[in-house]
Parts: sequence; C-alpha cells; structure tokens
Amino acid sequence: MARKSLIARERKRERMVAKYADLRTKLKAEGDWDALDKLPRNSSKKRLHNRCKLTGRPKGYMRDFGICRVVFRKMALEGKIPGITKASW
Repeated sequence: MARKSLIARERKRERMVAKYADLRTKLKAEGDWDALDKLPRNSSKKRLHNRCKLTGRPKGYMRDFGICRVVFRKMALEGKIPGITKASW
C-alpha cells in the first residue's frame, strides 16, 4: 500500500486538473501562453500519474480496470471481476 500522503497528493492533482480543464483548453486555443504560465502547475494533465484506485500502487497499473496487477489477480481469482477467468489450456 502506498503512503497516504502520496495518494492524497494524486487525488488533489486530479481535482485541480478537472477544475482548470476548460480554462486551459480555452487559453491554449487562443494561444495565450502567458496566462497559461500563471495557472498552477498541478492543473496540467501531464502531471497526473496513474495509480491503483484501491491500494495507490503506482506500478503495474491496468488502464482498463483502474487497478494494479496484484489487486487485479486477487479479485479475478475471487470472481469479483465479471467476465474474467483464469486461462488454462
């Protein structure tokens, strides 16, 4: 499990990106780079990092499910993810 402070920091960035998304697209379309520079750095979507929604783990993230590979495997084996079964041949 990731430190609580890292998870909180990432959630704060997500909220900031959502808050400034419309303004950023408008300023980019106008080409007003000076006004873009004055916005908070964390309002940029590039600064987001994908983390597991359950554990906060930054590596092994699976975009389709929003969780890391460790949690995915555990949930799949328990049958908590519909349509996912263990491969065997």
